[in-house]
Formats: sequence, structure tokens, C-alpha cells
Amino acid sequence: MRRISFETFYTTFGLVYLMLVTNLLLVGAAAPLLALAVTTDPARSWPLLAVAAAAAAPGGAAAFRAFSEHSRGAAGPVLAFARGYRDCWRHALAVGVLTAAALTVLLVDVRALAASTAGALVVPLLAVLCVLAPGVGAVSLVAVAEAPQARLRDVLRASAYLAVRRWYLTAASLVAGGVQSALFTQAPALALGVTAAPVLYVAWANSRYTLRPVLAVADTTE
Repeated sequence: MRRISFETFYTTFGLVYLMLVTNLLLVGAAAPLLALAVTTDPARSWPLLAVAAAAAAPGGAAAFRAFSEHSRGAAGPVLAFARGYRDCWRHALAVGVLTAAALTVLLVDVRALAASTAGALVVPLLAVLCVLAPGVGAVSLVAVAEAPQARLRDVLRASAYLAVRRWYLTAASLVAGGVQSALFTQAPALALGVTAAPVLYVAWANSRYTLRPVLAVADTTE
């Protein structure tokens, strides 16, 4: 049997440590959202859930920064997460608010128009936008984490364009998020303690590749 090299062991241990620590930090950053999701009926508490989801967005951006710095060997997960939260919380919160507001309006419209004559034409388009909104939001949070100095307007424009252009990567991130949501309803402890960070890592990797054209331009201009 081949012996595992020290480099392989060190890399694997570092990745596992990154995921476990990031999971813990995410639980702290999203505590209000998680408390509402566990203790309330989403059908009745959805306005509060929307607000709490928007408030949890900076934690997602901070996790993306932790993944980014880990890939470069720049800092440990705790320090990278803290830096990401400090640098990105304003833009990340704005992305969270815009995403939550867009989803709320779209879902309300879908419900209002579902039984109408125009619903057959309008509801499919609204449903596509309901799927696209969180996808663009995730790409935008990664962009904020990678380039916190960028203007929010530019981040949103580039993220929307590239998320649609590389829709297959956006779709993969959304599928991973959907699986995580389903797991949370069945096994909250497993979802929060083990799989949350790996799912976000998938979203980060996909979104960072999606953003390569604009990130490459940003690197050359620094």
C-alpha cells in the first residue's frame, strides 16, 4: 500500500479544518435566520425570514473570503472570515436586501397572478426570475468578497450578465443550495455542522470561475 505523503495529509487536514471552522462561524453569523427557520412556520413568518436572510448575507461573503484566502494560503479561516466581514458587510448587506426584496416581490406576483388569465404567460417568466435572483445574489456576494473595493452597481451588473452567460455554473450552485435546504429540513444538525460550508464552497468555486473575466481585469488594473 502506498503511504500518504505529508503534503497530502496537511492539505486534507487544512481543508477539513477550514470547513468545520467556517461552519461554526456561519452558524454564528446567521443565528437569527436559523432560529426563525427552526422555531417558526415559514408560511407565516416569511417577512421576518426575508429580513433575516438579508442580514445573513455578510456572513456568506465572509465565508467566501475565507475560501479565497485559503486557496492562496494567505490566512487562517477565523482571521479571513473576520476580515471578510469587516471589508464586505456593507455591500454584502445591500446584495442581501436587494435579493430578498426581489424574491419577495416576484413570489407575491406569482401568487397573485397564478389564477388569472394573464398568469399563463407571465408566471413562467416570473418563475425564471425567481430562480435567477438567488443565483445572481450568490455570484454578487462572491464578487464582493473578491473585490470589496468595487462599486456595487458594477458588481451587480457584471454578476447578472455573467450569471446568465454561464448559466450552467449558476444552476449547479442553485442545485447544491436546494439540496442543502432539503437536508436542513430533515437533519438540521448535519446541515449546519457538516454540509453548510462545503455547499458554499461549491457556490464559491462556481461563481469565482463565472467571474473570471472581470476578476482578471481587476487584477491587471491594480
